[in-house]
Amino acid sequence: MDYQFSGSEISRLAVTQIISSPFGESEVNRSKAQMTLAAMTLNESSRSSAAPVAYLTTSSFTDVCCVAAPCREGDKLSDMEETVLRVGTRKSQLAMIQTHNVIDTLSQIHPHVRFEIVTMDTIGDRILDKALPEIGQTNLFTKDLEIALADNRIDLIVHSLKDLPSTLPEGMAIAAIGKRAMTGDVVLMNPKYRNTKISDLPQNSVIGTSSLRRIAQLKRNYPHLSFQNVRGNLNTRIKKLDESGVYDALVLAGAGVLRMGWQERIDQELTTDECLYAIGQGAIGVEIRKNDIKTFSIVSGYTDFNSLVCNAAERAFLRFLDKGCSVPIGICTNFTDSKLTMTGAVFNLDGSKCVKHSDECDITGLSDKNQCQNNYESLSSIMCSSEICQSLIEAETLGKHVADIILKNHGGEVLAEARKIMKAAQK
Repeated sequence: MDYQFSGSEISRLAVTQIISSPFGESEVNRSKAQMTLAAMTLNESSRSSAAPVAYLTTSSFTDVCCVAAPCREGDKLSDMEETVLRVGTRKSQLAMIQTHNVIDTLSQIHPHVRFEIVTMDTIGDRILDKALPEIGQTNLFTKDLEIALADNRIDLIVHSLKDLPSTLPEGMAIAAIGKRAMTGDVVLMNPKYRNTKISDLPQNSVIGTSSLRRIAQLKRNYPHLSFQNVRGNLNTRIKKLDESGVYDALVLAGAGVLRMGWQERIDQELTTDECLYAIGQGAIGVEIRKNDIKTFSIVSGYTDFNSLVCNAAERAFLRFLDKGCSVPIGICTNFTDSKLTMTGAVFNLDGSKCVKHSDECDITGLSDKNQCQNNYESLSSIMCSSEICQSLIEAETLGKHVADIILKNHGGEVLAEARKIMKAAQK
């Protein structure tokens, strides 16, 4: 049987029986039950001491856990008056799909909250005649939204997490990271090459992408291909692929293609041996003002623990390699059975140089709230409740360690070469 656990809806006895069952229960069920029991214990001790309470729920069997923010004793969100939250997002169809995903999830957890969507264009949406790295900024799709957040015109922002630099503006933080979709990249072929692979394309076939990371790795693996910038939202890029006659294939983030419902257009899923993915790719993040504890207590229920751990490690890795994301950096993380593994790499622009390192660490899971400062903010600008901050620290430590090894193995020199060329192109 598949269980949906909630610290407020399942008895301590029932949870204990699941944990102790010698047969018939999956490891996932037992793991979820252990987390729920830990949350129950924390909640009971919190009530007795009038300290903040942490509520743990799971949205589905496949979710490991969603850890809601601590609330004051007697101040459960369901008892509050209707709250209105203004949600900032870009205007594209994909951005709206992702925003509704967040709102739909949070509305189920907090039915008293009313969400109002505020859309706007960002720098990256307005400047379409240059490749993204040539514009010379790392916050192309976030700056305008963050200005609105700082000015109190909106209360939260829904982002594709890969668009967020590892260091956010002063006073901003990531309050939630949702369950991750496909992490890797996919290939969409021009109609004349449908159902073929990228390795089968003729000499000098043109691949449309604006990503230095993809170009470096694909040049390394498929030197017979050519690459050309392609800009615009996903709808625009697909139209250019099919009608312009310029592109033989596009390489896109798989998560976005799937969220748009275009599964049938995918001709190939690139493996991580072919192309490591971008930091945060496939995840949706929610950004808020750091001091807005009320909004944090609402939106943190969107968090998926597995996704939070992986992305904390990835963002720490990026932060200690490069402040932004404008040079070729690739990543792959996996979190299974309390073990977090990471492979990170840096490349020069043509892919001829690569420094890569893999490592792993154990992740604690829920811990005693007294071990961490309440609402600990990680080095990667991620806010979390105190019960999971130890896990974030462990994940970030792994990310920093992998970055340190890469830098010690001359990865910094490889990145410096890439930055020098990019700065020259921006002038």
